[in-house]
Amino acid sequence: MEKTAFGAGCFWGIEATFRRVRGVLNVTVGYEGGDMENPTYQMVCSGTTGHAEVVLVEFDPGLVSYGELLAVFWKCHDPTTLNRQGPDHGTQYRSVIFFHSPEQEKAAIASKNALQISGAIGGQGIVTEILPARRFYRAEEYHQRYLEKHGIGNCHM
Repeated sequence: MEKTAFGAGCFWGIEATFRRVRGVLNVTVGYEGGDMENPTYQMVCSGTTGHAEVVLVEFDPGLVSYGELLAVFWKCHDPTTLNRQGPDHGTQYRSVIFFHSPEQEKAAIASKNALQISGAIGGQGIVTEILPARRFYRAEEYHQRYLEKHGIGNCHM
């Protein structure tokens, strides 16, 4: 099993998206990238902790490659909008990849560069950060599987 973390706006929709990917064993919503220990949702939403809303994706690389997960990530949000996805805005909604190995870092950079060169995003610049994994903090229980618990298929994405 391997893991990676993606931030692409509100974590509810991202969680639902990655849960549908064959080979993904678990998806946990939480916070990563900030300096405060044990942040709460309210703290992260204040924009003062430095954390992003992310999903921690645990996957079986024998069933799904990291490259395939990157493709899902690029398709499930707009990587050209700085600190904003749909109606959500603030640094906690930034587009970010937290890699867990040098191989993931290389793959993420190559994937980002290939997407930029492809012109598939209309020539706009990709603002996605690619950073080493830091401490992941699991979000409050009511955020886990939020859309599923409320009978909602997906967010605004």
